[in-house]
Amino acid sequence: MLTDAAITTILPVSDVNRATAFYRDQLGLQDLGDSPSGNHVLRTGSGSTIELMTTEGGAQSKHTVATFGVPDLRAEITDLETKGVQFDDYDMPGLTTVDHIATDGTDRAAWFSDTEGNILCLHEESPA
Repeated sequence: MLTDAAITTILPVSDVNRATAFYRDQLGLQDLGDSPSGNHVLRTGSGSTIELMTTEGGAQSKHTVATFGVPDLRAEITDLETKGVQFDDYDMPGLTTVDHIATDGTDRAAWFSDTEGNILCLHEESPA
């Protein structure tokens, strides 16, 4: 059943070397090299994978394409900022960030983009 299936996120990138360096060196994912399909694969410590698929620029979505669940959002933001990751801030109806963090009930989130323009999210759900 799909309930037991692992999921791989496939992200469009125009420069696979630049994107690989970002995911490996700045986000800390393990570089697994190229897959048989030709995509470049990276893995999180929990076993989730991201494949980088070379495409022409402009293939990126204008919405969040991957979310990383983290236990301590503030600590993760601080760590990633020391590695050069720049977080986005928003101030619009329904979404406002304070110090990069949006809060909705017990959920907290922060967004940033990779080197290719893919929007990524850090998400922390606090116990109710």
